[in-house]
Amino acid sequence: MKGCKYGTHRVINENVLPQPAIKVNNDMNIYENEILIDVSALNIDSASFTQIEEECNHDVEKIKSRIIEIVEEKGKMQNPVTGSGGMLIGTIEEIGSELVDKTDLVVGDKIATLVSLSLTPLKIDEIIDIKPDIDRVEIKGKAILFESGIYAKLPKDMEENLALAALDVAGAPAQTQKLVKENDSVLILGAAGKSGMLCCYEAKKKAGKKGKVMGLVRSDKQAQFLIENRLVDVAIVGDAQNPNEVLQKVLKANDNEEIDLCINCVNVPNTEMSSILPVKDDGVVYFFSMATAFTKAALGAEGVGKDVNMIIGNGYTKGHAEVTINALKESENLRNIFKNLYV
Repeated sequence: MKGCKYGTHRVINENVLPQPAIKVNNDMNIYENEILIDVSALNIDSASFTQIEEECNHDVEKIKSRIIEIVEEKGKMQNPVTGSGGMLIGTIEEIGSELVDKTDLVVGDKIATLVSLSLTPLKIDEIIDIKPDIDRVEIKGKAILFESGIYAKLPKDMEENLALAALDVAGAPAQTQKLVKENDSVLILGAAGKSGMLCCYEAKKKAGKKGKVMGLVRSDKQAQFLIENRLVDVAIVGDAQNPNEVLQKVLKANDNEEIDLCINCVNVPNTEMSSILPVKDDGVVYFFSMATAFTKAALGAEGVGKDVNMIIGNGYTKGHAEVTINALKESENLRNIFKNLYV
């Protein structure tokens, strides 16, 4: 039997797509236009993992139980508080008959899915390990990739876990590459995180010598780290949930001028106005953070009279996997940082 290319045939008792659905059918008998994946690890979205970790008081066994509970309730790994998911890594186990001649995949290929776990039918047989420092959950389980689902074959010339760490946030650096122009002034909130560092790297390349890339972090240690690794031109220590503080510190760092672009990579809520306030009229705010609230951003910008272009953090843009993997191949420094922190 052939299902809808977007997976609506998996939605239970609702006329919606799989992502906003309350529950999806996670029966692992595939349709003719689906792909079955033997899953080895989940990379939970940072905002989602942080929320679950705090809800469970950082107790690993409780985190395991909560993740299993969510998947059993919803048929997918979608945090009911943040609405976000993450991505997975696994091996192709079966390809539906309708897709055999339409895909470059073969049984046995190792891939990272580049669609959210919040729409991916998933069944967890066992959680083997949880690595809270890198938001990773090692499992035995299966998942379904729809006909429309995007993925990246894991590069053979790069360690599997290194590629997974980067591909988890592939949309952010690729969108940064598109948005930053030569000579731009750029602020990155959460600059010392995984997506933040990749965005810093791409922003520095695109802004050039006359541009200015500023990274906002929470501690002097993180600020020193960014400067020592030449990921930013200016490191700012501040609270991303305090917009007035952020505004004043950014203005001070940018010769009392508002900036061209802000990229929000934090994993906590209530940072919308810290992203909007420092940006000049007709500038751009890119919300990659899944903790962003659209109403707070839209009404907040209106409330302070800011005419800025706000972009929702679409995790997909054409070529995003290649951009992200290439960044790690180009920069030995960045590659070593990722190996030390996320592998």
